[in-house]
This record gives sequence, structure tokens and C-alpha cells, in this order.
Amino acid sequence: MNDKKFDPKKLHKLNNPERLLDIPPEYIWNKISLVKPDVFVDIGAGTGFFSIPFLNYVKNGKIFACDTSDIMVQWMKNNICPQYPNIVPLEMEENAVPLEDGIADLVYMISLHHELDKPEAILEESFRILKNNGAIFIVDWKKEDMSEGPPKHIRYLPEHVKDQLVSAKFKNVHIFNEMSKHFLVVAEKR
Repeated sequence: MNDKKFDPKKLHKLNNPERLLDIPPEYIWNKISLVKPDVFVDIGAGTGFFSIPFLNYVKNGKIFACDTSDIMVQWMKNNICPQYPNIVPLEMEENAVPLEDGIADLVYMISLHHELDKPEAILEESFRILKNNGAIFIVDWKKEDMSEGPPKHIRYLPEHVKDQLVSAKFKNVHIFNEMSKHFLVVAEKR
């Protein structure tokens, strides 16, 4: 197994409620400008932990919770879907999401960027599946020494993520560093 990838055997860590304190969905939502969105795509959804609170912002729509791990997708089907039918688990390839062009109002990745072998490729894929005027956000660990999270040497600086988004043709890219352990980068497809 690639040492950058999250070990599915530790999926219980993904469901730790403290993650909502470290990465508050309402904080993120307040940094995004979307009106009446219908479809979100959660890339690297894991157990769908963040898909659940983001359902509050896509009222009658759906969230495609995408992951490369069959274990994670099956876990979501068994544990999330019965209670949250608007969350649709999808198995994806690392750089390919099995959805049509221009389907999503919002694409997001939380604590995933440091795991990617070719982040530019998934950003281009995100651009493809976004509607015009859609948004993307990326949350990942700050490149600082801390007792939790991935090794510091595989973490990104938010400025590097911003450059990658610009290269993938995203506009209005903004960095937010108010969270204690994570950075947020938001951009738009224009």
C-alpha cells in the first residue's frame, strides 16, 4: 500500500466527531458563494463523514461520495445510505470520477490532497465535472509539526495548492488559514 494513502483498516478514525470541531462545515460554507446548489461531489469521501453535514447545504439534491477504496464505498452503502439516501457512494479511480461533465455545483476534498500522487489530474477532473460558476474547496493539514495527521514532508503549503488550482483553470482562488490544524482553499469555475 502507498504510504501516503489512508489505511481503510483505520476507518474508525474518520468518524471521530472532533473532526467537525477541527474542520467546521459551517465555517467552510460561509467562504463559498453558491445559490441553491443541487449536486455536490465529495472526493476522497472515506466513510462519508463530511457528506452528512454538507447535506444541510444541498437541500433537495444529492452528494456523490466518491472514494477509490471499495471498503469505504461498501461501508457508506451499509452505514450511511439507509439513513441518508441523498448520499450516493461511488467508487472512483484516483484521477477519474465516473460522472458526466458539468454535473456538480460544488466539488470538495477534505484531508485528501497530501495523499494524491498527481493532484493536478484530479483538479482537472474536478473542473470537468463542475458546472460553470461552480466552486471547489480543498481542506488539508497545515505543513507544520503537530502530533496528529500525516507526516509533515507529504503535506502541502496552501500557496502550492492555489497554484495547482490556477493551473487547472480555476479562478478567484482564496486561501484561508483560520483553522488551527488545517488550511482551506476555495476557487470557482468561471
